[in-house]
Formats: sequence, C-alpha cells, structure tokens
Amino acid sequence: MRPLLLGVLGCSLVLSVQALYSAGDDVVELTASNFNREVIQSDGLWLVEFYAPWCGHCQNLAPDWKKAATALKGIVKIGAVDADQHKSLGGQYGVRGFPTIKIFGANKNKPEEYQGGRSSQAIVDGALNALRSLVKDRLSGKSGSSGYSKQQSGGGGGGGSGGGSKKDVVELTDDNFDKMVLQSDDVWMVEFFAPWCGHCKNLEPEWAAAAAAVKEQTKGKVRLGAVDATVHQVLSSRYGIRGFPTIKIFRKGDEPEDYQGGRSRGDIIERALDLFSDNAPPPELLEILNEDILKKTCEDSQLCIIGVLPHILDTGAAGRNGYLEVMIKMAEKYKKKMWGWLWTEAGAQMELEASLGIGGFGYPAMAAINTRKMKFALLRGSFSETGIHDFLRELSVGRGSTATLGGGAMPKIHAAEPWDGKDGQLPVEEEYDLSDVDLDDDFDKDEL
Repeated sequence: MRPLLLGVLGCSLVLSVQALYSAGDDVVELTASNFNREVIQSDGLWLVEFYAPWCGHCQNLAPDWKKAATALKGIVKIGAVDADQHKSLGGQYGVRGFPTIKIFGANKNKPEEYQGGRSSQAIVDGALNALRSLVKDRLSGKSGSSGYSKQQSGGGGGGGSGGGSKKDVVELTDDNFDKMVLQSDDVWMVEFFAPWCGHCKNLEPEWAAAAAAVKEQTKGKVRLGAVDATVHQVLSSRYGIRGFPTIKIFRKGDEPEDYQGGRSRGDIIERALDLFSDNAPPPELLEILNEDILKKTCEDSQLCIIGVLPHILDTGAAGRNGYLEVMIKMAEKYKKKMWGWLWTEAGAQMELEASLGIGGFGYPAMAAINTRKMKFALLRGSFSETGIHDFLRELSVGRGSTATLGGGAMPKIHAAEPWDGKDGQLPVEEEYDLSDVDLDDDFDKDEL
C-alpha cells in the first residue's frame, strides 16, 4: 500500500477533495479529524468511498457517486475520504487500491466491503439493500456484531503497513512508566507483551494501526504504549502480569483496569474513543457576543446548537438560568458528538433569528445549524430535556426536517454585552421639574 500512496505524493499535495467533490455536492467530505464524529458515532448507515484525486477510476466514479448521494439524501449518508491525504484512515480500514467503497452499518468499527456495481443506480440499490439488512437486524434484536466482520481480517497483516507504525506506540520501561503514565493527565492503554509470544506478534500491527488512529482522533489525549514484560519485570510484577499479551487501562487517580475488548484495531480504537469521550469535559455553552464566537464554534463542529431565550424582562434571572441549565444538561448528554452550543437573547441578533425563521415570537427557540451545508433544523417540541433530547436524537440518525439557511450564508452578528446574571430592569423615565416654568400671561382660564 505504501508505494501506491507515496508514489504520487508530489502531486497529491496540491490537490484537495475539491478536485472530485465540492461543498455544493451531497457527498460528505470526511477527514481524519471528523471521521469519528460523522461516521463512527452515527447511528445511520454510511457508504464511504476511499479515493485518490489522481486516480482515473475515482474520477470516473465521481459523477455517479454524487448522483447516488443526492438520491439517498436523508436516507443513507454518502461520504468520501481522500485517502491520499488522510493516509491513517485508509490504512485503518485496509484500503489497498482506489476507489474502495465500504459500508458502515450496525458495527461502525467493522465495515463491510461494497461489492456492487459503480453506476448510480447500482450504488443506490446496494445502499438500500444494506439498509434493509440493518433494519431487519434491529427488528430481530441483533446488535452491532451483525455480519460486518470482513475488515477485521482484511486489514490485519503486513507487519503494521496497514496505517500505523511502531513510532506511534510509546515504549514504556521500568524507568519511565511512572512519569509518562501514572503522572500523566492523559488516558493510557498499555500492552504488556513478550517478544516470543505468537498472540503478541499477531496483535502488533493492530496495536500500531490503532495507536496512529487514536493519537490523531483524540489529539493525543488517549495514548497507546507497550511494555516488554520479559525485560521490565518490576512493572510486570507490580501489575500481576501472568499471560501475554495483557492490556491494561490507566487513568490518573484510578486503579488500573483490565481491557476486555477485542484485539482488532477497530475494537481497540472503539474503546479508546469511549475512554476519550468519558474523560472529555462537556462543551462550553457560550453566549453569542460577536461574530468570532459564532464562527469559531460552528465551523469547528459538525452541528451548532443555538438557543434563543426570552428577553430577561420576560423571565428574570431564575427563568433564564432554568433554560440555560437545560441546555447545559443536553450538552453533557451529547458531548460525544462534539457539537457546539450557543445561546442569545431574543432580539439581540435579529438577522440570525430571521435566517432561521424564528424572529419575533415563540421563545424560547432552538436551532441546529450545519455550516458546512448551510442547513438548519428547528426544535418543534418543548424546550425541555425531553423535547430537546427527541429533537437531537432525530438529528443524530439523519432524520428530521431541514431547510437552507436564509441567504445561503451565515448572517451578520452584532456585538453584544454579556449578560450580568441579574434580573432585568425597566429603563427609568426621565422626570421633569416644572416649578420654574412661567405660565403664559395671555392664558385665559375661561378658555378651559
């Protein structure tokens, strides 16, 4: 795989996903930074093409891929990964040629190879067949292990050439373990191995590939290490290692935990991402005070959740805090989605309200914006934990009614003063002192 990807490095650096797909297409651009958020954490069905911009077959496929994406919009998600640019993703899923299409169904970490035709009709038919199988499995009570197992065996061998190198696995020793692991704020997954162990040799490429993906997707907050337990026997004795390989999870302040999951890279990555999200703080709920806050929050997230709360004179501080508390709880509940969370006072950002079709009534209101597609959805139920949960759950699985943002662009945002946390006060009317005013001498009282 490496010669295939690296042989064209010079030209691939000047090409981007726009060479085949653009923001105006219904094909979702997937990258190493958003793949977990968009695909792995999704409950919906995904068809993902791994391609290279220079690949002739990929260029021939692009028009049909776009047509299929439009036909399946709102039913099945269609994505594309420039595997020449995002090599870790291609390696993680055993991509050895272009284009490669994979179906991410019930178990997102074990995608199925798409074997159908490359016309738009064939792609649509294949997607709908996969969707029927997914729905059938759910009706019968089957879980995410339903048949998506080819990737586990398809990307394993090759001594680690499948998307990771040993450099991403931290070598841990008796001397550096305490400083690097126990004193770290990061979460660690540590393999204790023996060089002669056959199972350890089988695990090595999976561990290396997982280490590369986890490092990238958690920004180094979850790390994978390895201890040669035959050499570093102090550690082996301390943690009671009796068989190889043994994998333990270390979190600062907690007792080590035995890893009980599978040994494929997908299983390891899945557990690592769960550890990452468990330890990540909930997203901050920010008041929209200027354009930069809105732009940064929404552009850095797949979805941006915006609450428009009643004027402070209508609710007082207690009422407003109640609404904010509901939003904070929902941000915590959905923190694995890594969405952005914002709020503003009714009337403070009229252009924003107008672009969302909110303006002037119906407060509190809530909208979810996808700035990449300039689409939004409105909360139709109650502004409560139950109502918002139902709204966000529908969005999570690709359902719900959406519309194009007014004007097709983000609206103008006005600078605003932050809420001081207090009740509102009515403006004080100016009083006038008329004691020094002389009455008109010509004033005739009889005229009254």
